Amino acid sequence: MQISLDQQVALVTGASSGIGAATAIALAAAGASVVLNYNSQAAPAEQLAARINAEGGRAIAIGADVAQVEALFAQAIEAFGFLDILVANSGLQKDGPAASLSLDDWNRVIGVNLTGQFLCARAALNIFRRQGVRAGVSKAAGKIIHMSSVHQLIPWAGHVNYAASKGGVDMLMRTLAQEVSQQRIRINGIAPGAIRTAINRTATEGAAEQELLKLIPYGRVGDPEDVANAALWLASDASDYVVGSTLFIDGGMSLYPEFRGNG
Repeated sequence: MQISLDQQVALVTGASSGIGAATAIALAAAGASVVLNYNSQAAPAEQLAARINAEGGRAIAIGADVAQVEALFAQAIEAFGFLDILVANSGLQKDGPAASLSLDDWNRVIGVNLTGQFLCARAALNIFRRQGVRAGVSKAAGKIIHMSSVHQLIPWAGHVNYAASKGGVDMLMRTLAQEVSQQRIRINGIAPGAIRTAINRTATEGAAEQELLKLIPYGRVGDPEDVANAALWLASDASDYVVGSTLFIDGGMSLYPEFRGNG
């Protein structure tokens, strides 16, 4: 199956590295023009945009945080004229035991991981509704992919703010899908498990990797491209009848492998 996103425009938040960067590369390779959003890491985002352009694609890098979402989307429209795909990928962790977790760390994680995804979705929805279905470009008026985590399902002691934010992302995604799908806007989610990115290096190498693999029935740590391939499919007409669903890209981690021996 050949997936084409020709004439479409995608905005990927948190696109300077890891899953966001891999997703941007996959979308661009399929023909989409890509807006690479970053918060603080300008250089890698700009280098990735230059790489995509050098390989015949179209990409720009735009810095913006949660407070600058409307300006980000306005710049995307100014640059490319349309928006067809949003991959709401930005996220962070500020870990600690619940009893001593600061309110600042709670608010920071909820603000970026959940409120940030809502603000991006709201901006995209308004654009999609103005545009409508672009005949010959996509069957949908727009597609939103919310990047969540297996921890929208699996509790994670010591990470209460992160797990709560991802549980919120799941309900955010499903509620938005229920609300707007009749407008031909498709909203879905992706819940990655253990993915081999720079931020996860200490947990995915050496002895730590062997411990981690006990939680992954499929027997390997995931790569960013595993998630990017799922995002590409959800962004395309190949998944046109998929609405309000979450794809768990986790090698089976969400199957609770500890219970394989009957607990």
